Amino acid sequence: MPYVLGIDIGSTTTVATVARRRGANWARPEVVALDAASTTVPSVLHLGEDGTLVVGESGTDDGSRTARGFVHRVGDDVPLLLAGEACPPQMLTAVLATWVVERVHDREGAPAEAVVLSHPAGWGRHRRDLLHAALWELGLSHVTLLPRTVTVAESHAARGFAGSAAAVYALGGNSFEAALVRRNARGRYETFGFPQGLDWIGGADFDEALAEHVRTVLARELATAGRRETHATLRALRPECDRAKRALTVDTGTDVLLNLPAGPARVPVSRVQFEEMIRPAVQATVDLLLRTVNSAGLRPAELDAVLLTGGSTRIPLVGELLAAAFPVPVEVEPDPQLTAATGAALAACQVVSPRPRPAEPDRPPRPTAEARRDAAPAIPSPRRPDHGRSAVHSEPPPRPPVRIAPLDLPSPSRLALARTRGREG
Repeated sequence: MPYVLGIDIGSTTTVATVARRRGANWARPEVVALDAASTTVPSVLHLGEDGTLVVGESGTDDGSRTARGFVHRVGDDVPLLLAGEACPPQMLTAVLATWVVERVHDREGAPAEAVVLSHPAGWGRHRRDLLHAALWELGLSHVTLLPRTVTVAESHAARGFAGSAAAVYALGGNSFEAALVRRNARGRYETFGFPQGLDWIGGADFDEALAEHVRTVLARELATAGRRETHATLRALRPECDRAKRALTVDTGTDVLLNLPAGPARVPVSRVQFEEMIRPAVQATVDLLLRTVNSAGLRPAELDAVLLTGGSTRIPLVGELLAAAFPVPVEVEPDPQLTAATGAALAACQVVSPRPRPAEPDRPPRPTAEARRDAAPAIPSPRRPDHGRSAVHSEPPPRPPVRIAPLDLPSPSRLALARTRGREG
């Protein structure tokens, strides 16, 4: 069955959704299980001893072979080092995107008719060109890049959001981004204003705040344990805190469970306690969103909604502080971790089947030459240039070609190994 693919490579996790054609229409996008145990995969690449780039956590402590957070490094002239080898961040991003495309290809049995990949709203043309070139080098020449704010708005619109202007609150695993979107004359969303972000706030920081609380409570037990046992316990602490954080989005209390050398340990934590730990960080994101709105010359009341994306936006405190600052609806989807990828797939549907342009209003018939002579004033008016009219009703002129410098990519054999990863398992 024909399908299109939407991909969102976040700072910590990667998600993909597909929309399938049903007759003349497209079905609502559905998430693709990229891993046997989860619908998401970590946005992590590990360089194996044999030179293979493997997607996901490696399970080893050798950080010199593991790359994280490379999407937000695209455009940085300083490459990442994997086992001493320089790897441009746009190449690593393209490798992960290629892995997703081929993974879905193997599941569906055919290539996607269109692929849309979301990217941070603050990216300019230079970063997009770098990623496009890296994707082209890996054989993905048909990928459309769209700001994450646009794909988020597309997803919310498909669920009933009919507004024109909205603020997008994007809380990722290791970063936060605030931006504005609006519908243009063609009925599509576009980013406006100046997107702003915080690289020191994300869902992982909330996990760390909870982990610090647990370490404080269990300080005596951890001090009496051996170094090796303590290290193993602390490695298990962060995933357990992430689980507890998710539990507290629906429950008023939970327990953080750990296996210490002396036996199992349980640290109770309430939602009130957890939200007080993270309140300053969440307030900082709300304040930045307010500044983003004000910098565009708008007041919060002039927006139609605040649209949320990112798994940690399910935390009740996020909606509470946003509702206090914005007198407009605050909208979050049932699984906000999928919002950007879902919107990317919806945008891919428009790549294949574009919406018809809005009908122009009816105009009166043009008068004949004789009627124009009869209606001509005695004193002729100065003629105005008509270039403004053509700028409104015609398409913009084609852009000149862009020259892209070649990328310093790893050897083709290594890329081939990375690209075949989707056919393993």
